[in-house]
Amino acid sequence: MARSATEIIDINLFQDDFKNMDQKFLPSVVSIISIFICENYKPKKQFLLMTKDATYAYGEVICSSLSLEHDMTKPQRISLLNDMKIVQVDSGYDFVTILTEDGRVYLASNNSNWKTNNAFRLINTGNDCFKMIACGVRHLLLLRQDGHVFAMGDNRVGQITGNEKSSYESMINTGIANVKLIACGGDHSFSITNKEEIYSWGPNSYGQLGLSDKEISSTPCLVSFPNDDSINIRIKEIVAGDQHSLFLFENGQLWGCGYNYNGELGLGNRRSKLAKIPIGNLQQIKCSKIHNFSLAYDGSSYYAWGKTKYVKWLLPKKLDGHPTSFASASVQVLNSPITFGLTSTIYEFGSHDSISYKSIIELLDNQDNYDVKFIIDKKDIKACKCYLKSVSKYYCRMFSGNWNENDQVIINNYQYETYYAYLRLLHTGKIQINHQNITELVDLANCYGDESLMEYCATFIRNDLDEQTMPKYLPLINKYEMIELYEKLAHLYKNQNQQSSSSSKRTKFS
Repeated sequence: MARSATEIIDINLFQDDFKNMDQKFLPSVVSIISIFICENYKPKKQFLLMTKDATYAYGEVICSSLSLEHDMTKPQRISLLNDMKIVQVDSGYDFVTILTEDGRVYLASNNSNWKTNNAFRLINTGNDCFKMIACGVRHLLLLRQDGHVFAMGDNRVGQITGNEKSSYESMINTGIANVKLIACGGDHSFSITNKEEIYSWGPNSYGQLGLSDKEISSTPCLVSFPNDDSINIRIKEIVAGDQHSLFLFENGQLWGCGYNYNGELGLGNRRSKLAKIPIGNLQQIKCSKIHNFSLAYDGSSYYAWGKTKYVKWLLPKKLDGHPTSFASASVQVLNSPITFGLTSTIYEFGSHDSISYKSIIELLDNQDNYDVKFIIDKKDIKACKCYLKSVSKYYCRMFSGNWNENDQVIINNYQYETYYAYLRLLHTGKIQINHQNITELVDLANCYGDESLMEYCATFIRNDLDEQTMPKYLPLINKYEMIELYEKLAHLYKNQNQQSSSSSKRTKFS
């Protein structure tokens, strides 16, 4: 299935990338996708920016690929994509591909081989509808809704299977069927069937295909894992870098194979053979075809390994500073953030004192310095009672009297991510509010008597409130008597009545 925007990022992460942009435009952005397109063999970071009804290009190379004028102060609207619902974005060295909700695939490139004529080219014609795409550096895989896999692009090392010459104009039927998921590394590819079988093909110089040999395979071959208890569990996800591959199982175990000189596999050595990586209970994994590192998330912490801006981490390293997304985690590995597919953007509310922030944040979820645990969904958040009492009247009451000796607090009414965001607010003065946590945060602000949090929530709702979102927010506004939003509601009701009246008149006299 196509991947939706599950990664929620703070748009302020990209303030250096967007420092020359008209700042009035940024609040309208609902999704940021960073892509790398090569120019003169050098990858350059470019962006696709989405608002509620349009998609924009930002960057000299991507604009050139679409016959748009590059302006550092103003992203360029891609008129072809107006009002299109985009569900997946991926890119190779010199092309970017998007998949729409109705199964159409568009490709743009600065490479003449793709014959895009400096515009987004519709790849699929006729009745073909696709549910997933995956890009290698020089080839593209397309998963049709019936489970058949098609390929396009370079085929010098078996990227699109068979003995066909490179095919940039038409899709090649790979013959692979009954597939539910596809993935690409640099030039190698994977598919997972509905029977949980994993097939790989392409170059294999470093064992990135997970096969017993290191020969190029232009025919999909079945990947066999060593005998291990975790292998009886279903595969959850496959991601691949330029020449390495990672396999995440449903039980949180992670396996890897391929190029490992920089520690891309996180094994603590430089072996390339398929092996289990010493980290468990993972929920998500990410890696880049451009950079030699990998990232993982276990539900509460982010980990990284491979080549970083500092040194090579041969083993998974837990990242400091409590990253809130893979994009924010990437900042600790690279010099600037990158995204991994579609994202949803949020804005941080509040501010903090940069001097005291670094010391205070150490009081949150610190294994060596805590006296209370908040237990949520079998996970815990560690904190210090004394500090919480000093910044919150609610916690001051909670940890007084009979509660003073309690070292565990069970939280049943809020999700882990929501409660962590609130505790982070108390330690940093900043909170990330999004569509997923707004309802719980309003309730928490009301229950805990936190006026600052309620003000931040009201600001978020006010900025997002329109005719489309009013049905969602109206019950929330009424339940918690958010009177500061009544004026905005009245304005929306007035507009609706005027539009209804105009429509009635047109109907009457038509």
